[in-house]
Amino acid sequence: MNWNTKDLQNWLCQCADRMIASAPELNELDGQLGDGDLGATLEKCGKLMQDGLSEETDTPADVFKVCAMACSRASGSSFGTLMAVAFMTLAKETNGKNALACGDVEPLLGKVLEALMARGKASLGDKTMLDSIEAIRLAAANLTESAALPKIAVAAASSAQEEYRDKPNRIGRARMFAEKSIGLNDPGMVAVVRIISSGRDQN
Repeated sequence: MNWNTKDLQNWLCQCADRMIASAPELNELDGQLGDGDLGATLEKCGKLMQDGLSEETDTPADVFKVCAMACSRASGSSFGTLMAVAFMTLAKETNGKNALACGDVEPLLGKVLEALMARGKASLGDKTMLDSIEAIRLAAANLTESAALPKIAVAAASSAQEEYRDKPNRIGRARMFAEKSIGLNDPGMVAVVRIISSGRDQN
C-alpha cells in the first residue's frame, strides 16, 4: 500500500495538531538549557501548516511545499527553519511522484538528514533531532507495510531519546551547559516523538 496525496495531507494535519498540543511541554523542556521557545515555534508552524493543508493539493511534492512555506513563515527557534529545510528537501525529492511507497521512506530520510546537517552544521551523535531521524531511517530500511510505519517510527524515535538522555548535548545553546544536559531529554528529540505519536504512543 502506498501513501497518496490525501494520505499525506491527513497525516501532516495530525502532526500539526500535535505540534500545537505539545507546545507547553516543549517550551518548558527547551527552557532548561535553551531559549524556551521551541514549543511556541512549533505551535506557529502547526497553525500555519493547518491553514495551508486546508487547501486541496495535487501531488505529494505540493503537500511538502505547503508545509515548507508554513514553517519558513514561523519565526523563532531554529527548529522551524530546519523543518522548512526538511519539507523542501522532501518536495524536491518527490517531484513527479503521485504517491510514496514503503521503499521511498529510507532514502528520503537519508536526503533529509544530508540537508539538515549541511544547514544546521550538526552531526549524528550530537544529541539532536538528527539522531531521532537517523533512528527512524534505520528502522524503516526494511519497511514492507505502510501501516506499520507509525509504530516503527515512534518506537525508533523513543529509543533514540532514551539512548541519548544520559549523554551531553554537543551543539546549540545546550552545548555551553554540556554537563548539565546529561540526564536531560533533548527538546528536539522529544519534539520528534510528540509530532509523530498518537496520544496513546507518547511517553
